[in-house]
Amino acid sequence: MLKSKYYKIVVFVPVKNANALREALSNSGAGNIGNYDFCSFSVKGIGRFRPGKNTNPHIGSEGEIEEVEEERIETICPKDKVKEVIEAVKKVHPYEEPAIDVYEVLEI
Repeated sequence: MLKSKYYKIVVFVPVKNANALREALSNSGAGNIGNYDFCSFSVKGIGRFRPGKNTNPHIGSEGEIEEVEEERIETICPKDKVKEVIEAVKKVHPYEEPAIDVYEVLEI
């Protein structure tokens, strides 16, 4: 049977906020691989969204499609730290609805 002790955390964030987010990830317990810490991988791309009614967007305006240069930041996280890491991300992320993906990492 496959087991998992780790999760992959993936967060999309505006480029100008990427370093603060990486720091929050690492300081809350993510990004440790063996004797290394602050481990992550990033790739830049374009995020698209349209703020709806009753939103308070960090970037853009209600009803208007917005494009933002963002980084996809991914890192590893121990299973017992996932909740703490997600809370830390939400504290520093500028969006009111950040895009956060959590994937189970299987040990083979």
